[in-house]
Amino acid sequence: MATGPVPLPVVGTLPQYSRAAGLGTVKWVGSSNESCIAPAPSAVAAMTEAAAGTNRYPGIAGEKLVMAISDTLGLSAEQIAVGAGSLALLGQILSAYAPPGSSVIYAWRSYEAYPILIALAGANSVPVALDACHRHDLEAIGAAIGADTSVVLLCNPNNPTGTVLEMWEITEFLDNAPREVLVVLDEAYTEYSFSGNDSAELLDKYPNLLILRTFSKAYGLAGARAGYLLAHTDIAANIRAVAPPFGLSSLAQAGAVAAWADIDYLKASVAEVVAERDYLASELVARGLEFPSSGGNFVWIPAGFRSLELEAACVAHGVSVRAFQGAGVRVTISVREASEAVLAALDSLSTLPSGQAASPIAAPSAPKNHSTGGAS
Repeated sequence: MATGPVPLPVVGTLPQYSRAAGLGTVKWVGSSNESCIAPAPSAVAAMTEAAAGTNRYPGIAGEKLVMAISDTLGLSAEQIAVGAGSLALLGQILSAYAPPGSSVIYAWRSYEAYPILIALAGANSVPVALDACHRHDLEAIGAAIGADTSVVLLCNPNNPTGTVLEMWEITEFLDNAPREVLVVLDEAYTEYSFSGNDSAELLDKYPNLLILRTFSKAYGLAGARAGYLLAHTDIAANIRAVAPPFGLSSLAQAGAVAAWADIDYLKASVAEVVAERDYLASELVARGLEFPSSGGNFVWIPAGFRSLELEAACVAHGVSVRAFQGAGVRVTISVREASEAVLAALDSLSTLPSGQAASPIAAPSAPKNHSTGGAS
């Protein structure tokens, strides 16, 4: 296990997304946190049918998807907003609630889009290091809240480490957080975590809570771009007020509505990914590696200063992974052959990665691109 927190990012910077293209031939993609399973046939059929009507504009605010989510979750339509993935919605959230000069707090390492979107909003990034177990340090995050704090972002399960905050931890944090600070619970991978609790139940008690979810992961619709948020009616209204009209395409809405209704397919897809995740984890344990349990569709290997070496070995064995220089390697769950390729890559190394973090690495002064390595 890593001996300490990894270096924090410079505001608005982004590590190089992928070196795989220059390292060898990739047969299996394990670097972008996409689902390895195609979307439900019902979703594909719905999008195919919708394509015939793309000469017409979609609804202004994704009304059909809003109503489907409202009916299932028992929330009012006024508490829901939808958009082109949770990434787009997060941009709207920061536009509405993180004015220039305010501060946005988030754990690091976490979702790489956070510092990019915060910088675009004109706000200031306040990254707080993960603890030695690769988890959010909620006590430190709470201590970082100041008079200028506008938003706190909690990624649960966390990308890229996969660690999960329990409901009691989230509740305790919300109990102590100032009510004027918006707390965004980013649940892009929640379907894979089996936490046993639905965070939506917290909305009545905590009016400053916003829950962000996506159809890009477990529902297999990353290419369609659909996401949704749940919040107090006033907050949701403010998010809709800064949303672009027609932000959710007719194809994305049709696919998301159909996928949302196909519960059996969702459960089967999640079960398949989790079973493969458990297999890969068990094989890593058998090799003596220490790593955090994952609640996502990926596994985090804290390879430290050997992260690029491990990435190169994986690509040489035909599978791309996502290396975070000086920190670790995130392996997106795919087919069994991809898991075996990752294991073969590990076995090819003279020694296994120890998880020891490297010295701080200077980040570039500005991102070279806005790829997020797993956009939600």
